[in-house]
Amino acid sequence: MPITPATATHGSSEDTAEAILLELVDENGVTIGTAEKLAAHQPPGRLHRAFSVFLFDPRGRLLLQQRALGKYHSPGVWSNTCCGHPYPGEAPFAAAARRTHEELGVSPSLLAAAGTVRYNHPDPASGLVEQEYNHLFVGLVQAPPAPDPEEVAQTVFVTADELAERHARDPFSAWFMTVLDAARPAIRELTGPTAGW
Repeated sequence: MPITPATATHGSSEDTAEAILLELVDENGVTIGTAEKLAAHQPPGRLHRAFSVFLFDPRGRLLLQQRALGKYHSPGVWSNTCCGHPYPGEAPFAAAARRTHEELGVSPSLLAAAGTVRYNHPDPASGLVEQEYNHLFVGLVQAPPAPDPEEVAQTVFVTADELAERHARDPFSAWFMTVLDAARPAIRELTGPTAGW
């Protein structure tokens, strides 16, 4: 399902934790209220809606991003293509497309839902907690990324083997393996059996 380029309607940076509201949900993903972003991540964390995007190039390589060093949460670590939080009432698909464009300067040529995963990941470095009901998306990207330096320090496309080497060597986000493992069935369907995902 092709999508058109997304543009922000609520400002350019999701990482300004002040005054941004997240959608709180129950264990079934039903909205039960809102909370300020930073407050929702304070221990023990409040369960909220999130999304994670995995984009692949035509060669079946995954686009990773290294989070900008100035981010208040998990700065400098590697993670999946894009992740974030829908605004209250915003569809997760729309939020995923919007944030991918805001952070990386590209729009997926294909983006499809890949299920959900619920997790609780404390971040030892910041003391914050990721208590999330996460909507997963997989897709294709054909244009080279043009990252916003306030959001993304650098990007790289990796094969499954290159990811394993990098994951053993470099710091990754606390949630990365959880969301990757949950998205693997859809990733394999997208990239085919020979890509090794």
